[in-house]
Amino acid sequence: MATIIRTTLVKFSPQGGKIAGCTLVQNRTIMGKTMRESLGPRPPKPPPFDYENKCYGWLRSLVDRTTHRFDENSKVLVVEGPVAVGKTQFAASLAEDLGMKHFPEANMDIHYVRPNGIDLRIFDKDIPEDTRTFDHVNFNMSPNHRLAGNYQIMMYIARYSQYIDALTHLLNTGQGVVLERSPYSDFIFLEAMFAQKYVSKGIKSVYYELRANTIEDLMRPHLVIYLDMAVDKVQESIKKRNLKHEIEGKALTKPFLTELEHQYKNKYLRDIATHAELLVYDWSGGGDVEVVVEDIERLNFDQYTEREEPKMKDWRLPREVDWADKRMIYTNNKNYLMNLFNIPRYDVPELITGAEDGYERDKVIFNHPDFQYVEGYGRNDSGQLFKNKVPKYTECI
Repeated sequence: MATIIRTTLVKFSPQGGKIAGCTLVQNRTIMGKTMRESLGPRPPKPPPFDYENKCYGWLRSLVDRTTHRFDENSKVLVVEGPVAVGKTQFAASLAEDLGMKHFPEANMDIHYVRPNGIDLRIFDKDIPEDTRTFDHVNFNMSPNHRLAGNYQIMMYIARYSQYIDALTHLLNTGQGVVLERSPYSDFIFLEAMFAQKYVSKGIKSVYYELRANTIEDLMRPHLVIYLDMAVDKVQESIKKRNLKHEIEGKALTKPFLTELEHQYKNKYLRDIATHAELLVYDWSGGGDVEVVVEDIERLNFDQYTEREEPKMKDWRLPREVDWADKRMIYTNNKNYLMNLFNIPRYDVPELITGAEDGYERDKVIFNHPDFQYVEGYGRNDSGQLFKNKVPKYTECI
């Protein structure tokens, strides 16, 4: 059973970053499965909007209001914690109990698995080293590799992209979401990598420039749940799950894991607690999801009503048109948000690929039969001027 710290106000000791909790009994908002069933049938809501195939434009916003799909559980929850603490299983169980959509932790597949299903990692043996893929397995095995910095930047982009998808789902369906980690906490890995000299000052500079240019366009989570575990226990858990790249790798050293814990407790949790509710649990021996749900049900997310109150500020939109604007941005203009990462920096050698190496890489990849056609087209579409299916963004009015 986990040791539970029931908290919505988290205090930090300046000496060691220890976490202490204040027990606050509050009104109920988010409801677990048992409580929802006890209330009986709920009033019907509009059906989920098919945001994957349809555009949400201005005309549609006049008749399809965003908040009409919301209920108590239309919230963004993020599960945080050290490596191998058990976030995935906990987040999946929590999402099931709360009737929310579970988003597993973002990874490099978003960059390397193309829309046609081809994984770019299959080309690594045939292309120059500097142009090869580099994921969590590579990082664990070679944390000092020159591509490690680029990997962490791409991980931030992956988490950013997934978070947009989560916001899009919530605003178009009313269903809450549970994510494992988020772009808001990604910097703890960059800081731990820098502390262990896995990455350079240049990488750190580029990372924070990109972060500053992108992070404010998102809406912060309603609730962050941190599963705490001492570093020694984390190392035991890593050994227990017995993943080859973690056991034999050089990245997850005790100093690296200790720095992750430090960044979590002294920087990330302190900052996010000013914007979101925070629950912290000692997860050394695992825990009970039902107990966590009971704690969540005691939180009142609607108590923060003052104009200047930072907590829940991102979710206090005054008018329906403001909700529609947010929904349109995340649903239709994700490409615009992702283009915010296009900041040219030519002063960091680790992020620059030579033209000849890049040419060799492209030649190998685009000679593959599955890359002979532009995305959305195939052999049977050869010679067609128009396709029957029009991309949704061209329909948007």
